Amino acid sequence: MNPRPSVKTELKDILTAKQFKTIEASFLSNYSLSLESCDLDGKESLCLCSSPCHPYFCRVIRNSRPAAARCRQDRLRWMNIAIETGQPHMGLCHAGIVLGCVPVMDGAVPLGGLFFGKCLWEEPNESLEEELRKRLRGLHFDWFELKRALKELRIVPARRMYEAAEFLYALLYQTADLNPCVVQWRRQRMRQTSNPDPQTGRQSTDDPYPYEAERELIARVKLGDSAGAREILNTLLGVILFNGPDDTNVLKARLVELLGVLSRAAAQSGVDVNLLLNKNLDYISKVLATNGRDNLCVWISRTLDDFIENVYSSRDVGKMNRLRPGMEYMDHYYDRPITLPQIARSAHLSVSRLAHLFKEQMGITPMDYLTNVRIRHAKRLLLTTQWNCTRICFAVGYGNQNYFTRTFRRIVGITPQQFRQENKRR
Repeated sequence: MNPRPSVKTELKDILTAKQFKTIEASFLSNYSLSLESCDLDGKESLCLCSSPCHPYFCRVIRNSRPAAARCRQDRLRWMNIAIETGQPHMGLCHAGIVLGCVPVMDGAVPLGGLFFGKCLWEEPNESLEEELRKRLRGLHFDWFELKRALKELRIVPARRMYEAAEFLYALLYQTADLNPCVVQWRRQRMRQTSNPDPQTGRQSTDDPYPYEAERELIARVKLGDSAGAREILNTLLGVILFNGPDDTNVLKARLVELLGVLSRAAAQSGVDVNLLLNKNLDYISKVLATNGRDNLCVWISRTLDDFIENVYSSRDVGKMNRLRPGMEYMDHYYDRPITLPQIARSAHLSVSRLAHLFKEQMGITPMDYLTNVRIRHAKRLLLTTQWNCTRICFAVGYGNQNYFTRTFRRIVGITPQQFRQENKRR
């Protein structure tokens, strides 16, 4: 089924200004967050936006044309994921603040997205400011003004944000009298396809936990990618908070399991195991003593930062700086045929030296890194486009579809077609 209608229908034709005002008033009274509506092209529907719909921080960011273009790309990506998964999507935008999107659909027809958030999970600190500089590298801002704007953003705990997403979803479809059947079906499919039974291979409906996201979290931690790891962690926290039992003790047990995942990733990245074991004893003591879901979310978020820091500190900064040009080369040219000598030349290293440093510092080979980059982009294209597998195969740098399919299955556990069907089936 093509997700776009054969006759173009605009968001404002389905969601009236009066209906939007009703939704906005209720959402503001409950969560004090503004709303922004975008059509399928990522353009704001001005008559369906709060006034103002952007905090001062976002307005500063949008004064830069390149940054404004990134903002639009974020919205397109958020909408694609929300529409294809049939549920609100939340994560950190390119500028490092929390952005949520509720998919707007009438039956099988996607119309756009309703965005909210533009806030922080917790109080800004030096770590957050450093992360902001990394995310906005290459863009030009008055950093004093940007830091001041960052401190003016609202602080909304993770659980509150996920509550807001569910509330807005129900409010939108009820007020606008939209047909949510396809969206609801997809949400059910997401729950059913999250956890395969290890004996039968069939999907269980008992546990909606996204193990694929957990595997991606391991990969991000191993690479020392703080921003990417945090975004995936936020997704996992949303699932743990809203699809798991209300019992706080069960939540603590789930977070301790997640702690084991982070530990395994850090150990595979070269962090000393004895150091991890000692730290884990301290982590477990803290989580047992922590009360309240919001406090637990802050705890696991800070723990993630600690793991990432341990991964970074276990590496030789000078050696990592020598590898970085090669990694950036693969990140940028993944859609082209790339050879090991080309990667080595981009990093001004010999092939043997590149291979040695990569294995020593990253725990994987350069070609393993390239494969992970390509498969990550292939998954994105499978979920956000109607391209066939052959086209996607060539779009991510493979010249042979059979080899692409075998590689995808080895990394993800299922074929590209199965991945698409399980996540996009109507």
